[in-house]
Amino acid sequence: MQTNETLNEGLKRKLSIIIKREDLSSQLDAKLQEMKAQANIKGFRPGKVPVSYLKKVYGVSAMSEVMQNAINAGVQETLEIRKEKPAMQPKIDMDEDQAIINKVLAGEADLAFEVSYEILPEIKLMDFKSVKLDKPVVDIEDKEVETELERLFLNQRQYEDKGEKGVVADGDKVGLNFEGKVDGVPFDGGKADHSHLVIGSGDFIPGFEEKLIGMKKGDKGVIDVTFPKDYSSEDLAGKKATFDVEILHVDAPKEGKADDEFAKTLGMDNLDALKDAVRTQMTSALESMGAQRIKRQVLDALDDAHKFDVPEQLVEAEFKSIWDRINHELKESKKSFEDEGTTEEKAKAQYERIAERRVRLGLVVAEIGNINKIEIAEEELQQALMAEVRRFPGQEQEVYDDYRKNPDAVAGLRAPIYENKVVTFVSELAEKTEKKVTREELAEMIKKDEEDDDVPNGA
Repeated sequence: MQTNETLNEGLKRKLSIIIKREDLSSQLDAKLQEMKAQANIKGFRPGKVPVSYLKKVYGVSAMSEVMQNAINAGVQETLEIRKEKPAMQPKIDMDEDQAIINKVLAGEADLAFEVSYEILPEIKLMDFKSVKLDKPVVDIEDKEVETELERLFLNQRQYEDKGEKGVVADGDKVGLNFEGKVDGVPFDGGKADHSHLVIGSGDFIPGFEEKLIGMKKGDKGVIDVTFPKDYSSEDLAGKKATFDVEILHVDAPKEGKADDEFAKTLGMDNLDALKDAVRTQMTSALESMGAQRIKRQVLDALDDAHKFDVPEQLVEAEFKSIWDRINHELKESKKSFEDEGTTEEKAKAQYERIAERRVRLGLVVAEIGNINKIEIAEEELQQALMAEVRRFPGQEQEVYDDYRKNPDAVAGLRAPIYENKVVTFVSELAEKTEKKVTREELAEMIKKDEEDDDVPNGA
C-alpha cells in the first residue's frame, strides 16, 4: 500500500492511497478459498468446487467485497500509523470512470482512492485550580418557610360548594368556562371548558379574577382586561382583550389553618415536622439552582481557557441539529424570526456561535474525563433511564424497551451524566468564594444564563 499526503491544512487532511493489484489478487484468492469450503453448487461435491469456476461465476462480486474490505483496512491502518483520530467518518473518493473500475474488478489495475477527514485537535488542559467560582448561598428566613407553608396549605385545603345562589368572593375556587378574544377574534390558548381558578391566587391575567367577584353560579358575562406588556406571548403582550365567561360553580374554602392536624393529613407528626420538611425541600431546590449556576461558571471558564480550532464537520452537524429544531418550533408556533425580534441572518450567526461553543466544550469535557478516568457506573445510567421512563405514565415498558433497543438514545442519557461528573470534578479543584444572594437574585442569574444560551430544549 502506498500513501501520499495531499492536504495538511489546520485540522483537514487528504490522503491518496494506492493498493497494489497483487495485494488485491491475494486477498481475492483467500476469499475464494473460503467460498470453496462453504460452496454447495449443483454438479459439484461440497468443498470440491474448482476455484477457477468460483472466480468465473463470483469473481466480480467477491472482488467488490475484497475492495471494500481493503479500503476500510487501509484507512484504519493509515490512521494508526499516523496516530490521528478523525473527528467523523472519513470520506472516501474513488475514480468514477467505469472502465477503470472494471479493470480493478478484473484484477488488471491497482486500487486508487482518496480519503478526506478532519482530525481531533490536541487539547492542552488548563490548571483547574486557577478557576475561580462564586458559590451562591441563600439563607432561608423563617418568614419564607411560613410563606411556603401557607402556600402549601392553600393548595391542599378543601372546598365546599356554596350552592345555587353562591356568590364569588375572594378566596373562593370557581369552576368556569371562558373564551378570550382580541378585536373580537378568538386567540390560541384562550379557551377552556370547566377550568378552576382560586380568586386572589394571581394565576390569571391581572384584573380578571377581581372582576369575577360578585358573580354567581350560572351567570354569564364579558370581562375586559389588558395583557401585561411583558406577557410571555408577544402576540398578546400589551393588547386589550375580552373574555366571555360562564360560572359553573362556586366553592368556598373550608375552615382550617396550617396546624398539627393539617400536618398529619400530609403524613407528618406535627406542624414543626412539616416546617422542617418544607425547609429541607426549599434547601434542596436552592442547592440544585446553585449547582446549575456553578455549572455555568465552570463551562464558561473552560470555554474561555481553551481556544483551539474545532472540526468544521462537528460544528456543522451541531448547528444543523439546533437549526432544525429552531425552525420546527417556529413552524409549530406559526411565528417568524421577525416575530422573535431578530432576523434569519442574525439568528444563524448566533446559533453558529453556540454550536461552535458546544463542540469545543464537548471536546474539552471528553479530554478531562479521559485523562482523569471519569466513568459512568451502570447504576447511574440505569437511574437516569428510570427517571426518563417515569416521565411517561402508562407507557413505561414501551419507553424502557425503546431505550434498550436504541444505543443513540442511551447515549443521549449518558452525555449529561458524564458532563455533570466532569463539572463536579473541576469545581472541586477550583477556588470557590461564597456569595450570599437572595432567591430572587439567584433565579435572575439562572434566567440570564438560559437567555444567553437560548436554544430549544434538548438541542
